[in-house]
Amino acid sequence: DPSGVVVAAGEEVERPRVGERVAVISMIACGQCRYCQAGEEALCQKSRHIGVHRWGGYAEYVAVPAASAFPIPAGLSFAEATVITRHFPMAFNLLSSKANLQADEWVLIMGAAGALGSCGVQVGKLLGAKVIAGAGSDERVAAALGYGADFGINYRRQELAPEVMKLTDGKGADVVFENIADPTLWPGSFNSLAWAGRLVTAGGHGGGQVTLDVKRLYLRRMRIIGAAGTNRRDVERSLQAAAAGKIRAIIDRTMPLREAAPAHRVLEEERILGKIILDPTLESRAPD
Repeated sequence: DPSGVVVAAGEEVERPRVGERVAVISMIACGQCRYCQAGEEALCQKSRHIGVHRWGGYAEYVAVPAASAFPIPAGLSFAEATVITRHFPMAFNLLSSKANLQADEWVLIMGAAGALGSCGVQVGKLLGAKVIAGAGSDERVAAALGYGADFGINYRRQELAPEVMKLTDGKGADVVFENIADPTLWPGSFNSLAWAGRLVTAGGHGGGQVTLDVKRLYLRRMRIIGAAGTNRRDVERSLQAAAAGKIRAIIDRTMPLREAAPAHRVLEEERILGKIILDPTLESRAPD
């Protein structure tokens, strides 16, 4: 219901129970394919998304498979849990499962003040890595440092790869977390990789078409890994980490559900830091 509480459940559903607070992930995996059976729901080729393939993205009530609803730990608000389950599971999937980021390795997080990037910064620190935040303005670099990054680079006014090499004593980043795919930024990200480095990427907001230096790729034994989606284990891991205070949701503002259109205009017109929450329980503000 609007407060995030289960109001009804199917006869064969054991968890979550009626009355339990839950956060719902948008991806609905098929549950039957070999990837789902192996616990790799993010690889499911038959997955569907609430708000894309089926109604319910902006709804007060929605019916979802029990597997898509996760109990919210005590101490976390519904808004916090909603944000935590949106991008943090993907950040864990990219950095831990796909890139195999290890403690004391160097990781460069691109778009480090964005929705996914800010989660990448926090997950990188949680995994024990040394985190370099790459962002497009001094304000956003400062925000990423506030999320826990060890170092920051404004890639709009600094040469990214040389700066990364300075910070790492010429080694480069063991892992690059790339989620922009901007042809002007890609070379700096790619050239920041260390020998045998791993670049993991999800997202193409910068256009999605880049030029790849294949010679550098194979001569320096690098790997490029494409990944997206959410695994149940990563959702559970994210909620547990949030409940323990190890990661935090970045929320810019909360607005009533009926102000969805103004919320979209804010996203289009402003470079906000954090998520906008649409809350069905809030009343709209009276006009001035």
